Amino acid sequence: MRKKWLYKIPGILLIVIAAVAVFGFVVQHLWNWLIPAIVGWHAINFWQAVGILLLSKILFGGFHGRGGMHWRHRMGERWEKMSPEEREKFTRAMRGRCGYRDFQPEEQKV
Repeated sequence: MRKKWLYKIPGILLIVIAAVAVFGFVVQHLWNWLIPAIVGWHAINFWQAVGILLLSKILFGGFHGRGGMHWRHRMGERWEKMSPEEREKFTRAMRGRCGYRDFQPEEQKV
């Protein structure tokens, strides 16, 4: 099992480096195309663009690992605690919010 990880590490590292390079260049070129013309600020270099990416990740994204889907676990727990009637009521409410065509609120059902 450990040997498999030793073979995967260089590939993962290569993918991370490529992603940082691509996103860095995209941010750099978008910044240099838009910001000086709109706001009048100076153009930035590649490393400043990577710094902006890192700063935005810290400020807005955080470092959660593989997370972001914790709500599914919590919703699963809540779903298990619901009675069949509560589940049906919840499902109908969600369909109404999500714009199903055949949905009719309880007041309008005949």
